[in-house]
Amino acid sequence: MFKIIALIGKVILNFSEEMGRILLLFSVTLKQMIIPPYEVRNTFKQMLEIGIRSLPVVLITAIFTGMVFSLQTFTGFKRFGAETLVGTVVALSMTRELGPVLTALIVAGRAGAAMAAELGTMRVTEQIDALETLATNPVKYLIVPRFVAGTLMLPALATIADITGIAGGYLVTVGLFESSSIVYWKRTWDYLETSDIFNGLIKAAFFGASISLISCYKGFYTRGGAEGVGKGTTGAVVLSSMTILISDYFLSAWLFR
Repeated sequence: MFKIIALIGKVILNFSEEMGRILLLFSVTLKQMIIPPYEVRNTFKQMLEIGIRSLPVVLITAIFTGMVFSLQTFTGFKRFGAETLVGTVVALSMTRELGPVLTALIVAGRAGAAMAAELGTMRVTEQIDALETLATNPVKYLIVPRFVAGTLMLPALATIADITGIAGGYLVTVGLFESSSIVYWKRTWDYLETSDIFNGLIKAAFFGASISLISCYKGFYTRGGAEGVGKGTTGAVVLSSMTILISDYFLSAWLFR
């Protein structure tokens, strides 16, 4: 009995310690964001890495998500004679949920893992210590550009994913099932509100900030050589994915109620 209580207490303490470190890193990152000089060049470099180079995977995922969602929705709605609402359901699903969430999961698996591995390698090879020796703030130089780039690029990627997913739904609904093209687009725009789009982008920005912060944290505090880098990279992807899925519910309950 006492062993179980001790184990639960240890888990709670470890979780509290890790959350405290993440929040401290977050506060330092926000402070360094507003203090000059600004790492503009590094920020654009990270925007290229996080945004542009993730675009092919995002496009493929979004278009096939829209296609399969449209396929299943059309088949189900046909039983009730509601085929004309497929465009509406696809648009709402992509802008509110599927676009931001799937994009964030892809970026977490690709760019998040790369950030954690890069910073982890720099930590175990003492490159971060060398930056401090040269009077360079490692948070400003390494973490702030990644945090800003992730926060800015996720909404941009989510917007592209929304458009691509809706277009994929159009291809299946109109091309495969020979539904009316005019009805598809009319139903899409009749029921899709501006708040659906912007609230989805707010979620994407939050996901981008979370992915960047967690991945940088896992890499920045890596210990244990090459094995530690691997564990840190895995932990960054797992924790980022869990944060995305859990926070998605609370953000949806707040933004779309």
